[in-house]
Amino acid sequence: MFTGIIEELGTVVSIRLGSDSATIALHGPLVTSDAELGASICVNGVCLTVTNVNGEEFSADVMAQTLNLSNLGALQIGDRVNLERAMRADSRFGGHMVQGHVDAQAELVSRTPGENWEVVRFTLPGAIAKYVAKQGSIAIDGVSLTVSNLGDDWFEVSLIPTTLGLTTLGIKSAGDSVNLETDVLARHVERILQVMNK
Repeated sequence: MFTGIIEELGTVVSIRLGSDSATIALHGPLVTSDAELGASICVNGVCLTVTNVNGEEFSADVMAQTLNLSNLGALQIGDRVNLERAMRADSRFGGHMVQGHVDAQAELVSRTPGENWEVVRFTLPGAIAKYVAKQGSIAIDGVSLTVSNLGDDWFEVSLIPTTLGLTTLGIKSAGDSVNLETDVLARHVERILQVMNK
């Protein structure tokens, strides 16, 4: 479980492709400071298991399904990624419940600068539109955010300077792909209603 509060920007060091998987090595001094084999680290919103730690770098295996469903399949050496370690039970819960399970990819449509913020619009895939609500929570590349505006096939978030400076959302351009994870509570409510109405 994660909170969507990014701890640091990491860098892709190497990518080793297999027939149906990949092993990705990433540089992240903070997240590796107490990392152990089997630990969970969220990479661009995807929960990955640490398979090796080498100084300030860690490696993780990524299965074909994850490569296809997330933007991890498009990563290249040198790319920056959002990193967050799994939350501790005794720490503050700063964002919202993020599982690291990507629901869909979206495309960044536009950026509109404000005085002290920036409004960023993304496409909203139809398959997950019902789970996205205005002023509701959404994780974009692992970043916990609030939906500030919503249309039939798009949504917007308003990013403060801290988010722009400390996450990859500050360097994304129109046309770039992002990972989306909707609020887990919405999915559970839907399932409960499905079962109750049978």
